[in-house]
Amino acid sequence: MQRLVRVAALKRSRGLPFRALRSWGSPCWSSAWLCCWALAAGCQAAWAVDLAAASSLSLPPCQERDYHFEYTECDSSGSRWRVAVPNSAVDCSGLPDPVKGKECTFSCASGEYLEMKNQVCSKCEEGTYSLGSGIKFDEWDELPAGFSNVATFMDTETGPTENKPDSCDNSSWIPRGNYIESNRDDCTVSLIYAVHLKKSGYVFFEYQYIDNNIFFEFFIQNDQCQEMDSTTEKWVKLTDNGEWGSHSVMLKSGTNILYWRTTGILMGSKVVKPVLVKNITIEGVAYTSECFPCKPGTFSDKPGLSHCQVCPRNTYSEKGAKECIKCKDTQFADEGSSQCLERPPCTQKDYFQIHTPCDDEGKTQIIYKWIEPKICQENLSEAVRLPPSGEKRDCPPCNPGFYNNGSSSCNPCPPGTFSDGTQECKACPAGTEPALGFEYKWWNILPANMKTSCFNVGNSKCDGMNGWEVAGDHIQSGAGGSDNDYLILNLHIPGFKPPTSMTGATGSELGRISFIFETICSADCVLYFMVDINRKSTNVVESWGGTKEKQSYTHIIFKNATFTFTWAFQRTNQGQDSRRFINDMVKIYSITTTNAVDGVASSCRACALGSQQSGSSCVPCPPGHYIEKETNQCKECPPDTYLSIHQVYGKEACIPCGPGSKSTQDHTLCYSDCYLSYVKENQSLHFDFSNLSSVGSLMNGPSFTSKGTKYFHFFNISLCGHEGKKMAICTNNITDITVKEMVAESEDYTNFVGAFICQSTIIPSESKGFRTALSSQSISLADIFLGVTVESTLYNINIKEDMFPAPLRQIPDVHFFYKSSTVTSSCYNGRVAVVTMRCNPSKPGQGVISVPSTCPAGTCDGCTFYFLWESAEACPLCTEHDYHEIEGACKRGFQETLYVWNEPKQCIKGVFLPEKRLTTCETVDFWLKVGAGVGAFTAVLLVALTCYFWKKNQKLEYKYSKLVMTANAKECELPAADSCAIMEGEDNEEEVVYSNKQTLLGKLKSLATKEKEDHFESVQLKSSRSPNI
Repeated sequence: MQRLVRVAALKRSRGLPFRALRSWGSPCWSSAWLCCWALAAGCQAAWAVDLAAASSLSLPPCQERDYHFEYTECDSSGSRWRVAVPNSAVDCSGLPDPVKGKECTFSCASGEYLEMKNQVCSKCEEGTYSLGSGIKFDEWDELPAGFSNVATFMDTETGPTENKPDSCDNSSWIPRGNYIESNRDDCTVSLIYAVHLKKSGYVFFEYQYIDNNIFFEFFIQNDQCQEMDSTTEKWVKLTDNGEWGSHSVMLKSGTNILYWRTTGILMGSKVVKPVLVKNITIEGVAYTSECFPCKPGTFSDKPGLSHCQVCPRNTYSEKGAKECIKCKDTQFADEGSSQCLERPPCTQKDYFQIHTPCDDEGKTQIIYKWIEPKICQENLSEAVRLPPSGEKRDCPPCNPGFYNNGSSSCNPCPPGTFSDGTQECKACPAGTEPALGFEYKWWNILPANMKTSCFNVGNSKCDGMNGWEVAGDHIQSGAGGSDNDYLILNLHIPGFKPPTSMTGATGSELGRISFIFETICSADCVLYFMVDINRKSTNVVESWGGTKEKQSYTHIIFKNATFTFTWAFQRTNQGQDSRRFINDMVKIYSITTTNAVDGVASSCRACALGSQQSGSSCVPCPPGHYIEKETNQCKECPPDTYLSIHQVYGKEACIPCGPGSKSTQDHTLCYSDCYLSYVKENQSLHFDFSNLSSVGSLMNGPSFTSKGTKYFHFFNISLCGHEGKKMAICTNNITDITVKEMVAESEDYTNFVGAFICQSTIIPSESKGFRTALSSQSISLADIFLGVTVESTLYNINIKEDMFPAPLRQIPDVHFFYKSSTVTSSCYNGRVAVVTMRCNPSKPGQGVISVPSTCPAGTCDGCTFYFLWESAEACPLCTEHDYHEIEGACKRGFQETLYVWNEPKQCIKGVFLPEKRLTTCETVDFWLKVGAGVGAFTAVLLVALTCYFWKKNQKLEYKYSKLVMTANAKECELPAADSCAIMEGEDNEEEVVYSNKQTLLGKLKSLATKEKEDHFESVQLKSSRSPNI
């Protein structure tokens, strides 16, 4: 029983790897689980012993084919035992007794295996190989034993309701023959393999990782689900397009669970490029008890080999082959083939034409050649024959800067001379210098600083082939060996140097590369344009898919370094046995680089001359100086202008800055100093945005991919100030490198982007189960400042009124205009951005940045970006028009005057609110008060008298009328008057006598008491007549 328990335990402690079938996120194997497994195995073994004891008399004796040998686990002293273990489904008796085994650290050399019967190392036989103490996985026709695929959707937060985690059930790593390919969607897929090492070792693999839309990790865990100390190697570095990289990590003794984990990030409809892995090698296995057979397409013709050789072209081999078998004449096979295929009839797709170098007569011949390796038959009835070669045509002229000088080849013009390619090289006139660079527009032979190659990630069919072929007025992609080949064209430039007159300038463009091209495709072809700086890493700058009309593209160089520009063309990314898209091609008509070191000149440009010399020696102008036409002397540009990077001759080379901007001291660029003045209705508004000069940020989102992965768009905005320095930085932190480290270590801009406005895609940590949030796809939206104004249009950039609607307000919005110097396939004029500053007193400090509600990503077309920055700091400076005064009453000879802001207050800083003012005031004089009282009394009295006399007059009229009536009634009784007239000489003896005459006071008293009885005045008439009459 004891021996069988040991044997059962051995099944999990063999030196060979064991299978790890653990799902991502599920509980890991623990020591307790392993112990329970061992106890269960012990119970089964005890039952097996009882059963064996009951039937041992009837079992046949064991033969060597009925069992195999294994080692027990090593004890504390480092020793172990060799035991015999019955094969499955075999019942026998009489197994060999255990014997002492080799020490635990023992291992065989490469090309050998441990023969367990005699415990000695033996050489592998022909047709097999061995790594000694290691194992290798180089055959990926199917998933090898021990590997497992686990696909999960790592987003822990719910996105759109239709996206469920089970949508990742079909995602996995896919074997592709020579390599294994990762998933292409936004699921998280882990390729898992577990191995138990008896001693320390390492894991090594080759990979291709070109698309940063996939996060690629490799890490190791132990049997307790604890991650090993390999965080520095966790994130795998990107590789150049079409090249294989390698990655290795040290392994500790014991159980090591290896993870190759990929997570795709799909933004829009773009398809990501998968990660490819091949040649996984694990070193540290204590022993190898058997040799591995050579995979199909390889062979081993000698014993004791550590690897198998690849079968040459037109041969094949099966698994475990000792030699390769040659194909029939009517068949063909590529290198490393497992079978031969019938040769098809030749067609027009199987040959191509080239141009020979020009001869002494200036002629070139057209030569037709079969595509190598030739796999077609031309002796079939339906086959196409190769056209006759030798047709002569006139050679195209030399490229600008070159001249043939009567020979059959074009040579570069000597330094200080120039040529347009048709004339002899001439020296530049006095006061000029050669405009160095390269202009390739005639393609009779490949230029000396260019080379071409062909590469395929899955086979070696096109190794050694020319990826591109010259064709007179253009250069075009070659045939290659497969439709999914990468056809490579390289241009090497040792450096860039500005013209002599501009060597003192800083921060400006050093040079540029432009090319004119077109693509003709019937499938999913892609043309990549890539840049390598100082031979560190190649990065894709732009790509074009499908058919593209003839167009131009320009890439600007800002630093002096060694550059390698690469054009890579792939007809399709799907591997196919037959050639279906050989007629798909790309044509490049011209490639032009400016200011290239060791370049040639097609023309001369004006340069500045020293003030005290009359020769033709050029001198550099100080920064910000142009060349005056009359004297060819350097002269500084006027204020608030910047010097053109293309033309320094004449005052017109100094370009005025945009509105609201000023130039730097060296006139290299224009920037905003955060101050702006604006006159409106005879009132000046002054803005100060200096408190907003630090970088402002906006996290916009969330958004969700097609399968629910949550992500955000993160924007950094450097509004103004800092002498025009681009302070907004967006980083790619996939490799866990800090911004400071990236700035210090690298100047090739591969890990971060510096601009006025930049954008990153942020994936939160909870979205994909990563430790921290991931930032990727950083791009520059604006690196050139255009101007700042309150107008809605500047340089054909327009802001619609409904972009950021707002109620009527007195303070106008201020717009900052920017653009990007980078041209993309979708934005032919580059990207532009507008930041609208709006006064909002309710949002102090940095305020709030937002994007249009109609364009939640900040842009509606992908080329023009709009931002609204609301803050109290965007309000104008306060002036004396923004407050008013309130005067108080005069109290005790003093009067207060208060000053308050106009409501609503829409200004900041500027003038301060004046303090309250206290002034003296005089009281009214006493006699003035008395006079006023008397005047008031007099007025009342006059009114009373007026009323009195009016009343009196009414009464007199009444009395008079009554008297007249009385007189008329007694007319007959009265004597007639002799005469009513007074004769001349007579005196008027009659007088009117008023009786009961009252004083003025009495009259007033009578009027006030309003007596009801009538007061009559008696009139006494004096007459000379007798009273008796």
